Amino acid sequence: MHQRINITLPKETIQLIDRVAEKGSRSALIDKAVRHFVQTIGRARLRARLKKVDPIRAVRDLQIAEEWFALGDDD
Repeated sequence: MHQRINITLPKETIQLIDRVAEKGSRSALIDKAVRHFVQTIGRARLRARLKKVDPIRAVRDLQIAEEWFALGDDD
């Protein structure tokens, strides 16, 4: 389901979007960019938490997390 929203972006950001997005696909580009950003931040936070909690098992836990993240990378 899609929902229309109104956002305000700097002119320079819109110019960047228009350079890479096909005509009529701004929303799709923004959706993909936001999802990528959130996923990247989520992974970085998980890595930081895993390292902080138990440094001895951090390497193993990070490897397991990366394997699970890879399963969801169908884009």
